[in-house]
Amino acid sequence: MNTEIQSPAQIFDLRGRTALVTGASSGLGLRMAHTLAAAGATVAVTARRADRLDALADQNESIIAFPADLTDADARVQLAADVEARLGPLDILVNNAGFVRSAAIEQETLADFEASLELNLIAAWHLSKLFGVSMVQRGRGSIINIASIFGVVGSTPVKETGYPAAKGGLVNLTRELGLQWSRKGVRVNAICPGWFATEMTDDMLGTGSGSNFIETNTPMQRAGDVREIDGALLLLASDAGSFMTGSILMVDGGWTAR
Repeated sequence: MNTEIQSPAQIFDLRGRTALVTGASSGLGLRMAHTLAAAGATVAVTARRADRLDALADQNESIIAFPADLTDADARVQLAADVEARLGPLDILVNNAGFVRSAAIEQETLADFEASLELNLIAAWHLSKLFGVSMVQRGRGSIINIASIFGVVGSTPVKETGYPAAKGGLVNLTRELGLQWSRKGVRVNAICPGWFATEMTDDMLGTGSGSNFIETNTPMQRAGDVREIDGALLLLASDAGSFMTGSILMVDGGWTAR
C-alpha cells in the first residue's frame, strides 16, 4: 500500500498535460477552459464562434483556439488531427458542446431531433473515439462528458425531447466507455450540471417566472454559479479521481435528489 501523502496542490496539478474543451466560447465551457489552464494544463478550445475563441486565447497563453463546427463529422476528424499535430497526444477531453431547442414534440420535427442528437451525443461519441484510441495506446487519459440533470430525469415543464434523449444517451455512453477502457488506463466520467447562470439559460433566468421555477424546484433555492463546476471538473481531470470511471457526478443543488 502506498502511504505517501501528497499535498492537494500536487494531487490536482495538471502541468504537462494537454486538454481539449468543446463548446468553450461561452458558459461552462469557457469557465472549464480557464480552470484547466489555471491548474497547469495546455488547453485547446473549440466552438463555432471563432472570434470568441480568439478572445479567450488572447487572455491566456496556455489556451489555443481551434474553431470547428462539431455537427460536421469531417470537421471533427480534422479537429482531432489539428490538435494532435500542434499539441501532441491529448490527456484530457471535455465533451461539453451542446444546445437546447425547447418545444413540445408536437412542434418538433425529425430534423430538430436529429440535430440535437448530432451535437449533444454523436459528436461526443465521435470525439471520444478519435482521441480515446490514442489514449488507450498510451495507457492513460481522462474523458469527461458534460451531460445534464435532464439525462437522468425528464425536463417537462421545460418541454424538449432531443436534449434529454441525447443527454440520457451520454450518461450511459459514459458508463459503457468507462467499462470498456477500465483496464486500459483511460477513465471516462460524466458531470450532470443543474441550472447554472449561463448564456444558454438566459431565457429562463432572465424572467421572473423562470427564476421562480428554478428556485422553487432546486433544494438549494438558487441557480449555480459557473465557479461551482470547478471542483467536479478538477476531480475527474486530475489524479485526484484516479479510481473513478463510469461515474456520474450530479452538480445540481439537489435537483435530482428530490
